[in-house]
This record gives sequence, structure tokens and C-alpha cells, in this order.
Amino acid sequence: MADVVLFHHIQGLTPGVHALAARWRAVGHTVHTPDLYGGRTFSSIEDGAAYSNGVDHPDLAALADEAVAALPAGLVYAGISSGVMQAQRLAQTRPGAAGAVLLESCLPISGEWAIGPWPDGVPVQVHGMDADEFFAGEGDLDAARELVASTGDGELFVYEGDRHLFEDSSLPSYDAAATDLLTERVLALLSRL
Repeated sequence: MADVVLFHHIQGLTPGVHALAARWRAVGHTVHTPDLYGGRTFSSIEDGAAYSNGVDHPDLAALADEAVAALPAGLVYAGISSGVMQAQRLAQTRPGAAGAVLLESCLPISGEWAIGPWPDGVPVQVHGMDADEFFAGEGDLDAARELVASTGDGELFVYEGDRHLFEDSSLPSYDAAATDLLTERVLALLSRL
């Protein structure tokens, strides 16, 4: 069974993020869900962005590093949207990553926002919707294509639709059918790690 750390999206550690983690746990995986917002959740992407980018914003990288410090090296790093920044950074820089699951976001592996090349031997999945204004419209889909092409064990799954945070069952953007398929694909990856 895999040991996973799942970083929440910009609206915080919502009931829908807990529900997604519970689906992965239901088949025996260990899923850690650190709360980088200290219990705060937000009703909109805009409100979450105002908090995470505001004057007194949390140091998300430091909080993520602290959250994984006592966990074993062989983690699968997963993140939803803005949580991908921490998941992908750790998968690429913390030794011993077992894999990565990047939901609705992807950082480039070359150019301005790049952390560097994808590590050898670390499988990765990227999931997002084809008409999502953030994933498809802000370059993440292109970054995902570049990432997957650079590794021998990468998969990109693009779903039809324009919803962002579609796997969060506590939000109006939830898409049950897409989330079922996403879960099936993520569990297939986790089962082989």
C-alpha cells in the first residue's frame, strides 16, 4: 500500500478534500492531509487567493516541509490545484519520492517557473479538464504535456469540461463522474507503487 500526502487547494482543507482522501484510504492506502491554512477554509477561489497571497499569508513551502518532515521518504506527493506547487516541489526535490499525483495544475520543468527536471524513476499522473480556465487557460496543460513527455512513467488525463476543483464534493464545481474516473486512475497508480 502507498503512503500519500495530499495537499489541499486554495480554498483550504475542505470536507471534499477529506472525502477524496477517504476514497483512497478505503482500499488501504495511508493518506495524510496536512492543513496549511490552520483550519481556515474559504467559500471561493478568490477568497482563498486573497488569504494565501495577502500581507500576512502563510509560508506554504515551510508549512509543507514541516508537514512531511517526520514522514518516510517514500511518499507519493499529491496536490489539488494550488496544492500541486508543494506536491510537485517535494516530489522533485525531496529524495526518495515514490510518485506524484498532480490534480488540476502542473508546474513547468523548464523555463521561468521550473523547479528543474523530473526525477528519474518517479511515476507521475496529471489530471485536469480540457476547458478549465486555470488548467487549460494558464499554461498548466502545456506544462503537463512537457512533463509527461520527459519521463518514461508519466500519464496525462484530460477530462471534458470547464470545472476547476471538480474532485471536491463539497463545492458546486464537483463532477461525480469525472471524480470516479480520476479515482480509478489514481488507485491504479497507487496499487503498483
